[in-house]
Amino acid sequence: MTDTLRPAEPASAAETGDGRRQLKRSIGVVGGTLLTLSCVTPASTLFVVVPDLFGTLGTATALTIAIGSLLCIAVAFCYAELGTLIPSAGGEYAMVSTLAGRLAGWLVFVLSLLVVVIVPPVIAMGTADYIAPLVHVDPALTGAGVMLLATLAGLLDLRANAWITGVFLVLEVIAAAVVAVLGFSHAHRGAGSLVSMQVAGAHGSTDPVTAGLVVSGLAIALFVTQGFSTAVYLSEELEHPRRDVARTVLATLAISTVIILVPVAAITMGATDLKELTGGDLSAMVTAWSNTAVGTFVSLCVALAIVNAGIVMVIQNSRVLFASARDKAWPAPVNSLLSRLGRFGSPWVATLTVGVPGALLCFVDLDTLYGVTGVSVTAMYLLVAIAALLGRRDGHRHTPAWRMPLWPAVPVLLIAVLGYVLVQQDPAYLLWTGGITAVATLYWALYLRPRRDTHWLVSLPEDTRT
Repeated sequence: MTDTLRPAEPASAAETGDGRRQLKRSIGVVGGTLLTLSCVTPASTLFVVVPDLFGTLGTATALTIAIGSLLCIAVAFCYAELGTLIPSAGGEYAMVSTLAGRLAGWLVFVLSLLVVVIVPPVIAMGTADYIAPLVHVDPALTGAGVMLLATLAGLLDLRANAWITGVFLVLEVIAAAVVAVLGFSHAHRGAGSLVSMQVAGAHGSTDPVTAGLVVSGLAIALFVTQGFSTAVYLSEELEHPRRDVARTVLATLAISTVIILVPVAAITMGATDLKELTGGDLSAMVTAWSNTAVGTFVSLCVALAIVNAGIVMVIQNSRVLFASARDKAWPAPVNSLLSRLGRFGSPWVATLTVGVPGALLCFVDLDTLYGVTGVSVTAMYLLVAIAALLGRRDGHRHTPAWRMPLWPAVPVLLIAVLGYVLVQQDPAYLLWTGGITAVATLYWALYLRPRRDTHWLVSLPEDTRT
């Protein structure tokens, strides 16, 4: 972890030749990996998101996550190449704007904004279930409290947050490992159950899991390991982005997949019956496999993991808003506010802007948040894949960057699969996401496009290093 901390530098951000502020480079690949893994937050994903998959997919949950992880390898290749080609805190929108045009980049920004605003409260609301051994609190209130705590932590220096999130990450990996060991040691069914495609139905019946349900579940499965993209958002603060972004993206995906998929397989094999598995009460399963003390320990580790995820997601999300303001996506007064940096070098107004609304979203219906997030992530990955297909045109062909294997087959295949997954989603969630995207398109047409010489000017840091 020696490359996480460096001698202190002035807290103020550097400025480019045209007066634009840029974030200071203060973390190495280890610090970036810790922050990125914490954003994936394997334990909180395992305990908060996966139970919903068990409820609809039963024994097919592990298979669906495995398929989603394979798709994410192709997605990670796209992110790794584009993130080293265009290392900006704007993440997806900077990459897509540069390669596929400013309108496409704007739509990706809106989709990413939906994800970055919705995902933290979705995770945060799971805290109440895991502090229940100590205190019973309303999930919405608990989630709001976690979001506010994460927002305060997000105002600190990024190096300090790398250490905080690193400690929390160790605890959540331990929790996931305990679940895996207990599940496998109390297995009630063999490995064949992982592909048995069964879910508990009404009145004790057993229902088959269809291929259509698996395809529909892939949107959430993609969301399970979605946080590996954080490495791209942090690229402007990595010391050697041309090298370290790709390493961080690919390593994070590999590690998070193992940490999530192995316990899911263990839970599937260790559940006493299909009804218990479909119910998805993981805390009760852990306690039944061990004792109350172990169950309480795991629950508290998960609660800390959720707080950890909130901190890193607020950090990531504030960088997106900071970059959009620097690139003049909003009216001048808003751009000025969102691009302000505090004494620790963090974009403090942008941090508050994503943290406080996140606390309010904890009072919104959870199923709606899940559905819109799944659609948004799938659509965002689709546009990134299109940008990756265009990434070697003209002047970008010879730019120093990590290059994915099997190009252009990887992005072409990814576009086809993600397009199919997208059209299989619930029409209500497609309408919600489509409506928001339509409003954003109107904003582009009526405000940004007429001001194209002065607004939405996507930039790259001047000090990008090899």
